[in-house]
Amino acid sequence: MISTNQKVFKKEIKGLGVISIRPIQLKEEIDLLYDWVTQPYAKYWGMLKLSKEEVYNSYLEIEKNPNHHTYIGTLNDTPVFLMELYKASEDTISNYYEALGTDYGMHILVAPVKKRIPQFTWHVFSTIIDYFFSASYINRIVVEPDVNNDKIHVLNKKAGFKYYKEIQLPEKKAALAFCTRNSYQNALIQLSKLENNDQ
Repeated sequence: MISTNQKVFKKEIKGLGVISIRPIQLKEEIDLLYDWVTQPYAKYWGMLKLSKEEVYNSYLEIEKNPNHHTYIGTLNDTPVFLMELYKASEDTISNYYEALGTDYGMHILVAPVKKRIPQFTWHVFSTIIDYFFSASYINRIVVEPDVNNDKIHVLNKKAGFKYYKEIQLPEKKAALAFCTRNSYQNALIQLSKLENNDQ
């Protein structure tokens, strides 16, 4: 059992600091969580109209599910993002494609911006993918963002996600996409080449 204070992953970003991932402390962090998920920018999270109690109960259900987990990401120990990890074959997403036992999904919500940091969202996103692929039991990441969530589509494609098809989930029309270790590594190589060409 992981202690709620135990960091499960951390990555140092040059010029930025250390991004860490740890299990959520739901009772202590419900105010923070509620503030994040009910702001207009978080509309694709689907919780804008929920009460604090409803948000708490939603995440309590996740915490009780052995195949779905919630994490808080920090930058230099300050909370900056929310992340969910779930086993795709044990989730409703498995009704929409042939899920493998090594497929894991993710949901990401970055905290409201207080100060603009260049490439910050990419640093968060790539750290989360590094965390997923640091686990030997994960071979492929599946995502199902809202088809209208243009910002996340840009990030997904930058990281090497391949878009498979559009699906109609109960709460949204979603784009189903997958990322393997190879496609992620190839995307990082392409990004490195582009950065070197710009210098």
